Amino acid sequence: MASLSTADHSASPPVVRIPRDYNAAHDLIERNLKAGRGAKVAYIDDAGRYTYADLAERVNRAANALASLGLAMESRIMVALLDTIDFPSVFLGAIKAGIVPIAANTLLTAADYKFMLEDSRARALVVSEPLLPVFAPILEDLPFLEHVIVSGANPHGHRRLADLMADAPARCEPAPTTCDDVCFWLYSSGSTGTPKGTVHIQSSLVYTAELYAKPILGIRESDVVFSAAKLFFAYGLGNALTFPLSVGATTVLMAERPTPASVAKRLKEHRPTIFYGVPTLYAAMLASPDLPRREEVGMRVCTSAGEALPADIGRRWTAHFGVEILDGIGSTEMLHIFLSNRPGDVRYGTTGKPVPGYQVRLVDESGNDAKPGEIGELQINGPSSAIMYWNNRARSLATFVGPWTRAGDKYSVDADGYYVYGGRSDDMLKVSGIYVSPFEVEAALMTHPDVLEAAVVGAADTDGLVKPKAYVVVKPGIVPGDELKARLQQHVKDRLAPYKYPRWIEFMSELPKTATGKIQRFKLRAAGQK
Repeated sequence: MASLSTADHSASPPVVRIPRDYNAAHDLIERNLKAGRGAKVAYIDDAGRYTYADLAERVNRAANALASLGLAMESRIMVALLDTIDFPSVFLGAIKAGIVPIAANTLLTAADYKFMLEDSRARALVVSEPLLPVFAPILEDLPFLEHVIVSGANPHGHRRLADLMADAPARCEPAPTTCDDVCFWLYSSGSTGTPKGTVHIQSSLVYTAELYAKPILGIRESDVVFSAAKLFFAYGLGNALTFPLSVGATTVLMAERPTPASVAKRLKEHRPTIFYGVPTLYAAMLASPDLPRREEVGMRVCTSAGEALPADIGRRWTAHFGVEILDGIGSTEMLHIFLSNRPGDVRYGTTGKPVPGYQVRLVDESGNDAKPGEIGELQINGPSSAIMYWNNRARSLATFVGPWTRAGDKYSVDADGYYVYGGRSDDMLKVSGIYVSPFEVEAALMTHPDVLEAAVVGAADTDGLVKPKAYVVVKPGIVPGDELKARLQQHVKDRLAPYKYPRWIEFMSELPKTATGKIQRFKLRAAGQK
């Protein structure tokens, strides 16, 4: 099939040409083989190195292995994999076969996964062995799930991914997909805590590479890239899969959690030229004794997304390493960054300017364009937008408004045209780049026998990064104190993903409410800022 995209970067915005008959996985692999990069290292993970020829074969074997299970075009599978070579192999293999992979956050709970598997009606689950215990309690109660495939040495009674791929043919023709066919899903958190299946089409991936990665980030074949943000994030998926494969760069993958020590180890060992981080990690690294010296690393550019980067963190990072952080904003719905600072034109404290190829507007509460300097709701028009939320017509209509996508963020524009973050349009919090529903945390707190009422809002830590803060009213006869705070924090950790627990708990005799009994969270937010 003639399915290679092309782009003219001499134009502004770049002109991207994607044929009607198009398969994203075939494009991202084939362009490298045609360029003679078969022997070049594509991925380095904790277990080894894999060339572009190795990757191409693994993708073909994964595609054939999935098809051998009876998974036809448009079937859906959930991919809950740590960052190893198996992620790009399975994710791209599914796409090449016309199967729709759903990249799942590896930090969630069994209840979250049960909802997503039932909502998506995924017929297969491909899961890393260390994550299997989280899924184990729910696997017998999923009527649509037919296959469990384990990436790891011990499949624990299920199918082993390595065996399936070893038995599958090494050659595979791409499925006859079109540029507008559904390609993959990512689940995005909702304001009530219920995840939303965000549906992207075959052309989405390459648009982010051609409009952002090449002209803004300046990624090139000689780069070695390392993303602390994992592949299951929209941010990490572009960073460590789409972008490097679009130019033939080399990518470093890390399965473990991104701590200052684990990240510093990769920065020193592999000396990546492009490092993708998030503000929380940058702040933690600057405060860590594991922070590498400037001469120990090889970074030429860094990026940040997921939450607004405090200006002080950006300045301190640049002072230490002599490297700019390109702060930007993207979303699961838009797939990657559409508003960004530029190399040589970084203004810390802002999110920069629109990426060419994306239109951005700010809308006031009346639906009109916000006046200069005023805060408005951020809306984006761009070719990488998702087409809908699965099985959620009301939210789809509210978010995807004609060609415009509502970001759910408030922004203003300064006198020089730089966009300045003003907060969320709803009560959602972003913690370490991941959306957290305050209602979900409140519900967990309310299951504790000592809690009468609870309200959760965002509060800034000493680095200016947002974390959950809980205001709690205890039941009569309960004595509040530090011991109870610790018990409540552990109570939430036991029921939700660990990053969602409240970093601070403040006890109150009553919560501020309206006449109709609704909690006035804006008063709690204001109290927390004093």
